[in-house]
Amino acid sequence: MSLRIVVTVKYVPDATGDRHFADDLTVDRDDVDGLLSELDEYAVEQALQISENSDDDVEITVLTVGPEDAKDALRKALSMGADKAIHVEDDDLHGTDAIGTSLVLAKAVEKAGYDLVISGMASTDGVMGVVPALLAERLGVPQVTLLSEVSVEDGTVKGRRDGDAASEQLEASLPAVVSVTDQSGEARYPSFKGIMAAKKKPVQSWDLSDLDLEAEEVGLEGAYTTVDSATERPARTAGTIVKDEGEGGKQLAAFLAERKFV
Repeated sequence: MSLRIVVTVKYVPDATGDRHFADDLTVDRDDVDGLLSELDEYAVEQALQISENSDDDVEITVLTVGPEDAKDALRKALSMGADKAIHVEDDDLHGTDAIGTSLVLAKAVEKAGYDLVISGMASTDGVMGVVPALLAERLGVPQVTLLSEVSVEDGTVKGRRDGDAASEQLEASLPAVVSVTDQSGEARYPSFKGIMAAKKKPVQSWDLSDLDLEAEEVGLEGAYTTVDSATERPARTAGTIVKDEGEGGKQLAAFLAERKFV
């Protein structure tokens, strides 16, 4: 028996960097460093744990859609232990929204071949959290989302979804799509051996023609959502200093009341 796992990952701008919009109101990715989305590291980790706990032969493929630099996200996942990678890169993908991204991912997943797709719960840049569900719909397979625990046994994926008041035990027959939360387990740190081994692992590069997609189906032209305008956050102004000379409490209460905080 063999199990083919595809992990979708995203190359995102570093949240600690100075992020802003480009002239076309898409995220400017040139002026800020990028990295593998932290939430996708949990998805890679869960795929690795499934492989380590399985008696079957498990092949883990990491898949990303993005510019040339997105290969850095793939290398990080490969150094963690994934077997191979697929990079979908095409200039016409610029400005693709979540719906378009799910289309590209679905075509790539089908071309690669899969039994299970694992995604992070959301990306740390868009933070929409809808791509796993959109991907499952396009693939026509069950989805089990927001799992904090996941396992595969006898052609079934099982997991636990934790809510505010209760936890649910869920399962679906393969093939399926699952997404995992940041509570699913700490992602491992790549070892030196893993980093060196990643350099020899195969990375395939596909463009839209490889997926039988037309430019107008994706990018800004094919996007269902657009940004009409954006204004930079105003610079932080100096705060109000309240000197406590016996009336500090009253001044603080008046300050909060004036701004309708209390």
